[in-house]
Amino acid sequence: MLRSWQNLGMGANWEERIKDFWANADDADAAGTLAAMRGLVEERPGDDAAAVYEWASGHDFLGRESEAIPLYERALELGLDDARRSQAWVQLASSLRNVGRPDEAIRLLEGFPGDGIIGDAPDAFRALALFDAGRPGEALRVALAALAKTLPLYGGAVRRYADDLPSGATSSH
Repeated sequence: MLRSWQNLGMGANWEERIKDFWANADDADAAGTLAAMRGLVEERPGDDAAAVYEWASGHDFLGRESEAIPLYERALELGLDDARRSQAWVQLASSLRNVGRPDEAIRLLEGFPGDGIIGDAPDAFRALALFDAGRPGEALRVALAALAKTLPLYGGAVRRYADDLPSGATSSH
């Protein structure tokens, strides 16, 4: 169970309290979670991109992707810092996939680079969206290509095998 939301480090700065919020978030207490995040968000102006992003993330965390999608879009429109922008992009794509819009998720993630914060998460979520869109061969290719980057001995071989997969691959040889 989540510790008391009233103890979110009121003396700490907003970013520290956001980190504390996420370190203690509990989806079993949806009402308390949303209320705590709402309190943090309301400390900022309505057009604060970071606050809108955190509000979207709170909804997403609780499985309320349909509510999170327009919030992520708004946060991106308002202009997020580099760290939150890459996370918002991936989380928006994931939410789109989860509400049955995998083609939109694929379009968002095509060519979107990973970075030091999100790593190869765009490839992982694009592979999931490709699979949901009925494109399992492409999904496997994307997933294997991402995995190949982490393999010190067999990365080249896995990458070549991934490149050789037919787009419509549905079964193994």
